[in-house]
Amino acid sequence: MTASRRTLGIGVVGFGWMGKAHSRSYLRIPSLYPDRLADPVLVTCADSDATRREQAVSAFGFAEATDDWRVVAEHPDVDVVVVTAPNMLHVDVVSAAAAAGKAVFCEKPVGGTPEQTVEAERAARRVVTGVGYNYRWAPLVQHAEAVIRAGGIGEITNHRGRFLSCYGNDPLGVLSWRFLHDEAGHGVSTDLLSHAVDLAMFLVGPIVEVVGIGETFISQRPLPRSTGSHYDIGSGDDPTGDVTNEDWFGAMVRFDSGAVGTFEASRSLTGPESQHAFDVYGTTGAMSWNFERMNELQIHVAGDAAASGYRTVFGGEQFPDHGAFVPGRANTIGFEDLVTIEDRHFADAVVEDRPFDPGLDAAVRYVSVQDALMRSWHSRSWERVHDLRER
Repeated sequence: MTASRRTLGIGVVGFGWMGKAHSRSYLRIPSLYPDRLADPVLVTCADSDATRREQAVSAFGFAEATDDWRVVAEHPDVDVVVVTAPNMLHVDVVSAAAAAGKAVFCEKPVGGTPEQTVEAERAARRVVTGVGYNYRWAPLVQHAEAVIRAGGIGEITNHRGRFLSCYGNDPLGVLSWRFLHDEAGHGVSTDLLSHAVDLAMFLVGPIVEVVGIGETFISQRPLPRSTGSHYDIGSGDDPTGDVTNEDWFGAMVRFDSGAVGTFEASRSLTGPESQHAFDVYGTTGAMSWNFERMNELQIHVAGDAAASGYRTVFGGEQFPDHGAFVPGRANTIGFEDLVTIEDRHFADAVVEDRPFDPGLDAAVRYVSVQDALMRSWHSRSWERVHDLRER
């Protein structure tokens, strides 16, 4: 162990897909990053499901598991609390963990509503925080941001962002908490659009004015027989309940720089599987990226006599963090590798006691845009974006 490296106790609240993904990532960090500052140790995990708790201990190596998230938030051996519970629990968990002096990493959305996100950010200002805008960490997205920052495609004039997912396109998909406003908050504007808008602000800068509209295309779904994941499928004979948040959202925006943009997010379209994508257009070039082909970046540079249209840049060890997973070029990495990259950088920030980007302040920047979009949906007009922390 190097002199600057220290043990970092990890506690996880919620052991579903993302709780397991973060747990795996912390286990992987020592074998992937010899220059790391932290040696993560899985201390305790909280989940309401007994089978998940048993798996956390027997398969992942947590020292213990509990059905009470407060145990995680207050555990003396926990340095970092990873919050991957349902949305409406986020504020309570974040607030308790921060009050106990723990660093907090919260999956998005941080709370189910913009107001809850602001409350969580305010409660955690004295600790290091992170939010799960995982797609920022794709090595080619990091490269795209560096190209833009260096002026490689000129002044940005237009941005197109979208996140079109298939998970809710089957009317027999069960009515899990994700489809209920009281449990999830808003629908795709919280779940999917947040990623697309965060990437846009990462690449282009702040958004100052918006107009938007939402729609719910599947208004009823089968009631789940148990807790129910949003990937579970019910039966046509099952009783149904009302969907109470939106399936689709579209928007036009103006950035502080003067650039303009469009966004679309959907969980109910047929065709796209997980099309989280952006197109950025500048005065001397353009770039396109799509998570479905996350190891490829399309680049066009105006005036390049040797190329017409876009050329493909393949991911490889020459780009940030990619080489930690596979050597060479065009050897691909996947989604959970992005989570590992994210967690490694967050762990380093915790050890150095410095701000991490994106932290909970980035979550507030998004919900400030979301708040304006919701106002626009109801007013049917353009709305200004106001920092919700200033209210």
